Amino acid sequence: MNKKVAFIDWGLVDYQKAWDKQGAIFNETVAVKTQNRTNGTTIETPNYLIFCEHPHVYTLGKSGHPENLLLDETALIEKQATYYKINRGGDITYHGPGQIVGYPILDLDNFFTDIHLYLRTLEEAIILTMADYGLVGERYPGFTGVWLDADNGQARKICAMGVRCSRWVTMHGFAFNVNTDLNYFKNIVPCGIDDKDVTSMQRELGRAIDMEEIKFRLKGHIAVLFKMDLI
Repeated sequence: MNKKVAFIDWGLVDYQKAWDKQGAIFNETVAVKTQNRTNGTTIETPNYLIFCEHPHVYTLGKSGHPENLLLDETALIEKQATYYKINRGGDITYHGPGQIVGYPILDLDNFFTDIHLYLRTLEEAIILTMADYGLVGERYPGFTGVWLDADNGQARKICAMGVRCSRWVTMHGFAFNVNTDLNYFKNIVPCGIDDKDVTSMQRELGRAIDMEEIKFRLKGHIAVLFKMDLI
């Protein structure tokens, strides 16, 4: 098992460019696994933890409903936003500046082969990071992601998740609202949920959060939970 994980911060990057780069890494990793199985080789598969931010963009998962985007093409242009249908799970979500988008491209054979445990572990990393700032993040039964006040009528989502997994290699991941402009969520039915609020660290704490500091804390929690050797 290869527990080494290369951490990369792409910074602010166009969604299409990031999608292409992520897809190339994912395909290369799957190819190594296929080669090992076909030829009986034992080449180690690499692992990556990628953080980035995107310019304003809406993405729709393969099980999503296009009508959950409430903007037409003209309105998208006015909002300086783009729109993509992609191959992750989940419905529609928004990415933008001030949001940490995490793309773990992991061979789960190096960690554990349980996609539900994988999602719960990512959620736990977000929950622990929020706790570092005095916020109580929670899971909401029946919904993926991380929430605040999940047990009452004030439920608000702070982190969305949607992943793809093939041969136990993961791609896509999570979107954690830190200093995100929440107005952009008014243009969609977030994750297909029309009766719940969306929030951010900045909104909850009443101040902007240092992005480098919170990235450092978040990647640390992910590394500990997955027992990674982060490089």
